[in-house]
Amino acid sequence: MNKTHFIGLGVAGNFAGHLEQAGEAADFLQVKTDEAIQPKAIFPFYVPSNTLANSEQFLSTYPLSHDRIAFPQDADNLQIEPEVALICDVYYDGNQVIELKPTHFAAYNDCSIRRPNARKICEKKNWGPNSKGISATQIALDHFDEGGILDHYNIACFHKRNGKLNTYGENSPVVSYSYFHQKLLNWIVDKMNHQPDQGPMNHIAELLKQANYPTQAVISIGATRYTEFGESNFLQVGDTSIVVVYNAQKYTQEQIVEMAEKEQFSEDISALIQSVI
Repeated sequence: MNKTHFIGLGVAGNFAGHLEQAGEAADFLQVKTDEAIQPKAIFPFYVPSNTLANSEQFLSTYPLSHDRIAFPQDADNLQIEPEVALICDVYYDGNQVIELKPTHFAAYNDCSIRRPNARKICEKKNWGPNSKGISATQIALDHFDEGGILDHYNIACFHKRNGKLNTYGENSPVVSYSYFHQKLLNWIVDKMNHQPDQGPMNHIAELLKQANYPTQAVISIGATRYTEFGESNFLQVGDTSIVVVYNAQKYTQEQIVEMAEKEQFSEDISALIQSVI
């Protein structure tokens, strides 16, 4: 993945119950969806461009890290958001996106500030370098259709403070996303081309233009639900955030907890261990 020339996008509301737990459901009351389970919107977290409008300039800062989260200066309600990220090739016809082709996937932390008065979703997402996380272990996809290898994977999430490990996100099969496979890709392509700049949403087509039509995208496809602990506990400096995407046909939940305790994972697991600094 070319570190600079990709666009970073996230999917909001692709996991039943997450927005309610995160206190963000109200942000999307005006957003019309075709069916109840449909995700709400896509949002930018990184746009490689020097020509962004002042209000979007912060998106041009590269926010991803493999090992740390920089605590924001003006906020204290910071939560881990455990997700799968898809690394995709982007194909255009003129200035329209016509296809997304996922090539790899990885554990991802869409770390977010709970800002009840934020104008746009993206304002909770990128507050500078090391504000997001993606695992250095990016696993090649055979294909992103039903029956592909990713269907066997689960997402797990843990929080560690003073050596004590807690489960932060519900252990969730990746296939329990509301939209997945080609249905998800088609929906994202449509939003890349047609999502308007209104309410909590950004006009993505304009951002693609400003970034000179990047040929790759890192797309985080939605955060899982929190455990009771995760819903009510926020990150502090000194904490460790752990997001794990693992093959549930090969490893048990107990084995994953054991690896999280030691902060050492098998090589075929996409794990993201970040220290809050």
